[in-house]
Amino acid sequence: MSEFSHLDKEGKATMVDVSGKQVTHRTATARSIVVLPSEVLEKFTADDIQTKKGSVFQTAIIAGVMAAKKTGDLIPLCHPIGMDNCNISIQINEQQEVVIDCTASITAKTGIEMEALVGASVAALTVYDMCKALSHDIVIKETKLIEKTGGKRDFKRA
Repeated sequence: MSEFSHLDKEGKATMVDVSGKQVTHRTATARSIVVLPSEVLEKFTADDIQTKKGSVFQTAIIAGVMAAKKTGDLIPLCHPIGMDNCNISIQINEQQEVVIDCTASITAKTGIEMEALVGASVAALTVYDMCKALSHDIVIKETKLIEKTGGKRDFKRA
């Protein structure tokens, strides 16, 4: 009936059966971009923003990793998996945007891209939460998969 992996032949929601898949090493990197207004950016010192709540980027990294570990609890048909690794980096680019990259990896029968996407997304939401006292004019511009390896096919955004 459908080419969507989470629909059965009757069109009903279903978890994908991965029992027949091969165990492979899988990695995925996702990116979220947050646009901060100047009144927030001027609080940027050295490599982070300090607020009354603490270090913005360090808190966002911890939140992103914690969220990635709970992806199976958040996304209804996503398999609960134990990640081998999750690494989040946060930089300010030339356009003065906060660029959050989350790279996750696992050796398993199913992928890791949802964990990377959730990790980057929650890190971005944490930046928003920690900076909203300074301004609500914060935009989470985008979240996207940058690259994935392992499984049925690899993907790399141009």
